[in-house]
Amino acid sequence: MKKTTAALLASLFALSSLAGFAAEPLKIGYSDWPGWVAWEIGVKKGFFKAEGVEAELVWMDYVKSMEAYAAGKLDAVCVTNGDALVTGATGKPSVCILLNDYSNGNDMIVAKAGIGSFKEMKGKTVALEEGFVEHLLLLKGFELNGMAESDITIKNTPTNSTPQVFASGQVDAIAAWQPNSGQALKLVPGSKSIFSSKDAPGLIYDGLFCDRDSVKSRRAEWLKVVRVWYRIQAYLADEKNLDEALAILSERVGVKPAEYEPLLDGTKILTGTEALKVWEKGDGLKSIYGSSKIVDAFNVKFKVYEKPADIESYFDPSLTKEALGK
Repeated sequence: MKKTTAALLASLFALSSLAGFAAEPLKIGYSDWPGWVAWEIGVKKGFFKAEGVEAELVWMDYVKSMEAYAAGKLDAVCVTNGDALVTGATGKPSVCILLNDYSNGNDMIVAKAGIGSFKEMKGKTVALEEGFVEHLLLLKGFELNGMAESDITIKNTPTNSTPQVFASGQVDAIAAWQPNSGQALKLVPGSKSIFSSKDAPGLIYDGLFCDRDSVKSRRAEWLKVVRVWYRIQAYLADEKNLDEALAILSERVGVKPAEYEPLLDGTKILTGTEALKVWEKGDGLKSIYGSSKIVDAFNVKFKVYEKPADIESYFDPSLTKEALGK
């Protein structure tokens, strides 16, 4: 009898442990980028609860979020397609199940007064973080303007420090993403954006990159997360929600709603239909696969990592298609 009772208790304990494990929320790292700050709408509007999924949104500095993911402290992280390849090559591979947006002007080359165009950058010094996406943006500017890397001097600078370096007069221009690019424009009178991601749409895609084993074992939950995103996207697309959306987004990053609105303009949030087109395999910037091949070649060229990545292994459109009924 005692043996039977002990066995029963052991079974109950095992079942409760499994239940506890299943109830563990999905941990998603997100940071200060409009396409990712938008997840805050899902939290504040109760969309996660409505879809029946438990998720813990962890607000972090961008680089630290990648480090936390690589260390196994997060189930997913919000990163660019290029940085996902870097994290995979140097730490922990991931798989993208959702494309939030592409940068549509928030990533900029900001130059001081007197430099009116990209071509006028010849002989100048630019501060940027080598090997990061703004470096790739600068190279795209060279390509589109018939210039070479040797035409300028690069001062390797952490992205978060570029506004201060620019304001100090040490450099003629910087390459940075929002909010750093916007801060630089405010700090240096007469400065202007002379080239941006709006000039190369699809060069920088932003997505939700997940632990590959987690996607396999908890696919139903991740599917609900994708559905949450499309609730957020639909909410943002409705103009009558603009004031409330700006209040939620600006509160998350600690600025006034009026200051945040231009940041949304520089981010192309993808509709479901638009995302499905980007998910199609192809070359060039209109496909996530083509865009990622370009950034992969950049990463190898600048020795961010040694060997080309297996691009297809980083992307799984099936959850987006299922969430959208395709």
